[in-house]
Amino acid sequence: MDIGGTKLQHQNLLVTLFGLYGETSGGSFPVSAIVEMFDALGIRSQAIRSTLSRLKSNGVLVNERARGESHYQLSAEVLDSFRKDDRRIFAPSRSSSGEALILAIFSVPESERNRRYELRSELASMGFGMVTGGVAVGPQLAFEQAKARLDARELTKYVEFFRADYMSPEEIRDRVAQWWDLEALDRQYTDFLQLYVGRLGSWQLQLEGPFDSFEQRIELERAAFSFYVPMLTRWRRFPYRDPNLPFEYLPEGWKAPQAKKTFLTLHALLAPHAELYANRLLGSRVG
Repeated sequence: MDIGGTKLQHQNLLVTLFGLYGETSGGSFPVSAIVEMFDALGIRSQAIRSTLSRLKSNGVLVNERARGESHYQLSAEVLDSFRKDDRRIFAPSRSSSGEALILAIFSVPESERNRRYELRSELASMGFGMVTGGVAVGPQLAFEQAKARLDARELTKYVEFFRADYMSPEEIRDRVAQWWDLEALDRQYTDFLQLYVGRLGSWQLQLEGPFDSFEQRIELERAAFSFYVPMLTRWRRFPYRDPNLPFEYLPEGWKAPQAKKTFLTLHALLAPHAELYANRLLGSRVG
């Protein structure tokens, strides 16, 4: 799926779908429901079936037979990256300047260089920035989730965590721009806004109704689903990449607040309608 020049991988969309609607079917989706959901997203049956086969081979998906039909579920490790009630995705907190920072100091033997790369990647995916080769810094609000993620991947043994205050006479605003790539992140927020901020008004009008028929309501739910799932897939990366630093540490004109407001407004509008559509598909195939 390619909207506004930003391509979404099928695997990322699958993670979003399972995270949102997995509870409806006990975490397992019939292939027919997956195909129909991806059809609503503009992805053909042949393409998604090839993706399912590849992800099964890679251990991302687990296949089973139930009620005479093939079902898939995400591996527990992959599903851990997003769940419907993830508070960090839907209402990320922002640090205050009075909160301590978290230092992650790590050392990995040369013989395990692949684990070093994995550790750095995991820390970065949880909002940590790199101070130097073996030192990462992150906001206190990221600590518990980061530690749980490292525990699950057996990486904790390489890391020591400390609470820290920044005591250098240098301006911390200049330093955080070195620890995190804030320019790249702000460009990504700008791209998100370009895709979605202009759609708020049209969706508000569409959802006001009235609806002339049951079929019209179903079609609107399908349209909401096809818009909402890609939007959430794009958004759910931001609260982990963005360390949610205090505003006084950030560049002027930082786009995150406007992007967050846009996302949460569209989420409130569209999520209930998208869920009705998904549950109707899954409800007709399970139970």
